[in-house]
Amino acid sequence: MCKVISVTNQKGGVGKTTTTVNLGIGLAKEGKKVLLIDADPQGSLTASLGYVEPDDIGITLATIMLAVINEEEIQPDDGILHHEENVDLLPANIELSALEVTLGNVMSREMIMKDYIEMMRERYDYILIDCMPSLGMMTINALVASDAVLIPVQAAYLPVKGLQQLIKTISMVKKRLNRKLQIMGILLTMVDFRTNYAKDISTMLHVTYGSKITIFENVIPLSVKAAETSAEGISIYAHCPKSKVSNAYKSLTQEVLENEK
Repeated sequence: MCKVISVTNQKGGVGKTTTTVNLGIGLAKEGKKVLLIDADPQGSLTASLGYVEPDDIGITLATIMLAVINEEEIQPDDGILHHEENVDLLPANIELSALEVTLGNVMSREMIMKDYIEMMRERYDYILIDCMPSLGMMTINALVASDAVLIPVQAAYLPVKGLQQLIKTISMVKKRLNRKLQIMGILLTMVDFRTNYAKDISTMLHVTYGSKITIFENVIPLSVKAAETSAEGISIYAHCPKSKVSNAYKSLTQEVLENEK
């Protein structure tokens, strides 16, 4: 039984891509078959896994979605790249921006990514989608294709406030387009444990959303090491296996697996 998770927040710089990489590879380390889908034209996930020139890649998510729109035949292996840490990647690049514009004129435009993902479910235990920092048609496509949403939130006041709009969008998608969609949880990222400010934000999150939405017990600490891994194209486990941030992502992986039981 495959679980499809969108990692999303319309605010950039909250640790979406880092979380997608390290949760995905964390699940792979637990013996799960994992596909990571880059749904951001900037190609951050693609670059984070070592493909530093996303615009030079031949087959990407844009290619696949265009094939779905044109009702062309797609093979499950089309565009899939295999990473050394046992996850598969469907990459993205700037072509996705043009495709998002094209979607405006397509029938059932919210369902295009879902058509592809339904075909891929039988091959994987988990499919994680790294969404772009907006609530545009590409993110709506990801939400329609997903079973659950993981929301990374940086430990700062404004991102917490911006959650209301995202939660409203998710509930609208659930109501109109994808009845099974659930919010898996809010993940606090980039937490500086030396400050009271981070604790205040955590308290505010629990007070504002805790009664309605799961807030992950594990939080991700602020870490220079996490940023360094992107440049190397590997996970935090390969880069710095004994660091606090590595342990935090291991614990998050366990928490996600426990929630499935």
